[in-house]
Amino acid sequence: MGLVFNIVLAVFAATGSFLFGYDSGVMTIVIQSPHFLHFFNTTTTTPIIGAINSTFSGGAVFGSLMGGFTMDSLGRRKTVLVGACINLVGAAMQAGAQNLPMILVGRILAGWAVGVLSMSVPIYQSECASPKTRGLIVGITQQMIGVGFIVSTWVGYGSSKVPVTNSFSWRFPLGFQCVPCIIIICGILFFPESPRYLVETDRAEEALQVLHKLHYNGRNEDFIQAQFHEIRVTIEAEKAITAPGWAIMFKVKPWRTRLMHATLIQVFTQMTGINVIGYYSTILYTNLGITGSRNLLVTSIYNIVGPLFNLFFITLLLDRVGRKKPLLFGTVGITIALICEAVIGSQVVGATGSRRDSLSIAGVFFLFCVSCIFSMSFGPISWVYASEIMPLSIRGRGSAFATGIGNWLVSTVWSQVSPIALGDITYKFYFVFVAFNICVTFPTIFFMFKETKQLTLEEIDLLFGDRALGTLPDNLDDKEREIELTESHHQEPKSS
Repeated sequence: MGLVFNIVLAVFAATGSFLFGYDSGVMTIVIQSPHFLHFFNTTTTTPIIGAINSTFSGGAVFGSLMGGFTMDSLGRRKTVLVGACINLVGAAMQAGAQNLPMILVGRILAGWAVGVLSMSVPIYQSECASPKTRGLIVGITQQMIGVGFIVSTWVGYGSSKVPVTNSFSWRFPLGFQCVPCIIIICGILFFPESPRYLVETDRAEEALQVLHKLHYNGRNEDFIQAQFHEIRVTIEAEKAITAPGWAIMFKVKPWRTRLMHATLIQVFTQMTGINVIGYYSTILYTNLGITGSRNLLVTSIYNIVGPLFNLFFITLLLDRVGRKKPLLFGTVGITIALICEAVIGSQVVGATGSRRDSLSIAGVFFLFCVSCIFSMSFGPISWVYASEIMPLSIRGRGSAFATGIGNWLVSTVWSQVSPIALGDITYKFYFVFVAFNICVTFPTIFFMFKETKQLTLEEIDLLFGDRALGTLPDNLDDKEREIELTESHHQEPKSS
């Protein structure tokens, strides 16, 4: 089946990423519903709106951490299934909410589920991908997040056309979350488990079959056997030194370094300001003088642009140019766009007539620029880099920590603070992200991050200066023969 099956698996698994994008984007439209605001007695810039979004992100923190346990105990595939089941319950609660606590609990459950999915889907994709196409395969995560945002805004835009007295304007967009949940629940068991998890759980023959299904093209049997042997030998060596619990990630220096890289790439992604724009774009456009249905239309168009650039990047560039250069380019480009946006925001206040219209268009243009640049840098690469640099021994727990703390905890803070800041200091808020990108993100990536393109996950161990902490011999063939001899010895019948 080879590459086609690999892509089908990656796209299906990324239905969980679609939920990530849809759940994150749907509230942008919902909070513009007059019926929703009246029903819950609030406005778009109150702490209540911040709480609705921050409970989602807060739930995702704990969901990500929980995923660290289920990834190791249940496997990659069943962890995705667990996330979909939790999200189904949360979606139903939101759609049927009769009071604010029901909305908040529903958002917590949805966030919990998205936390599980956001850390498990990239790992599942990464462990199933060929090194030459891993950027494309894991980049599908960001692509489906973007598609989720698109669908959420257009579903919300269409639902907004009902009379203002009709709760359909917000109940249907929230209830639509159930659709991808059901798709995952019905389909995930038809796809194989990650070959690396199968080897780790002593199902080597099944793992070899999965590798054939994922990568065999009729003439690359040697590559598949080499991959299988490398995975097997590395895991055998890692099992000898793996310790239970979470503390080992911080005690062992090579693992601590890789955990730091994975966490930082998630933090840097949040500090681009992309989720502030995504969650509160309707407020940003209002500050630019764009209101009413025109505001919702611009938001819907905005969510289309990013995925188009992301698709171009992951299919044609990511596995060629690598990870580090696009991240540096993205940091510089996003910083410049945010500075321009702040300058324009400072001029909108007090402007009238055609000058205000021109400034509004320019403001929208630079927000779109942030999305385009992000989609060709931090958007896909944050998932690719964080998933591929984690050693197998701590891959579940490490990815849970990096995603939960680096992504969702930081997102929770901005979700709560942003609507208040955008209402009080408006354009000056952008300079927080500008300063961080200049002082922290760029120098850290430039001096510390490593290039990982087209390396196997086992070769990345060597890139970071360790392969199972040095317990794995350089000669893989010798070690492989040693394993085979040991197994044949155990299988010999005992003489009477």
